[in-house]
Amino acid sequence: MKKNFISNSRESIRMFKNPLFEALSKVPYYVPLIVFIPIIGYFLWSAIATTGVLALLLNFFLGLIVWTLVEYIMHRFVFHFYPSSKWGKRIHFIFHGVHHDYPNDAQRLVLPPSASIPLATAFYFLFRWLLPIDMLDGLFAGFLFGYLFYDITHYMLHHANFKNGVWKKIKHHHMLHHYDDSTRGYGVTSALWDKIFGSDFLKK
Repeated sequence: MKKNFISNSRESIRMFKNPLFEALSKVPYYVPLIVFIPIIGYFLWSAIATTGVLALLLNFFLGLIVWTLVEYIMHRFVFHFYPSSKWGKRIHFIFHGVHHDYPNDAQRLVLPPSASIPLATAFYFLFRWLLPIDMLDGLFAGFLFGYLFYDITHYMLHHANFKNGVWKKIKHHHMLHHYDDSTRGYGVTSALWDKIFGSDFLKK
């Protein structure tokens, strides 16, 4: 039996005294689209030019799969790591604790570019180090598309009313994470890795 979650609050909180830091901690949902669609387009173009369409499709799909695993690992082991020190608790609150305390704060549901661009850059160089050069552009395009889909999906899960059964199921999974058991349901765009690693919600 599915639960009904009532979460209409739009409450927010000021996190920084410094107005610049406070501004950097907030971002409208459409900003990642503006930032990353041109970047994804560049890597798609580069991949087609160097490897062709078929290789691009295969590497793009692999990049999507890699993203879903990274999404799961970061949410479970980074965002839900609870430090004991005062500064550690402060950092945890800034990165993820604030989202659980104020889950419908519309300007803190997607990653701000001040975080997403450095992270994307770090992953690019990691993939460049690990992968054959002919895989890099296509896989990274898929990886970034997966991230962008995650960011926009996350916003929609908190602010959209879905009619489609698949989207309603995805939203229910994420709302259980927020309002029932935050130690389960770490996948946002997919419950795949929750099922594989045993962190899906227990059926009652």
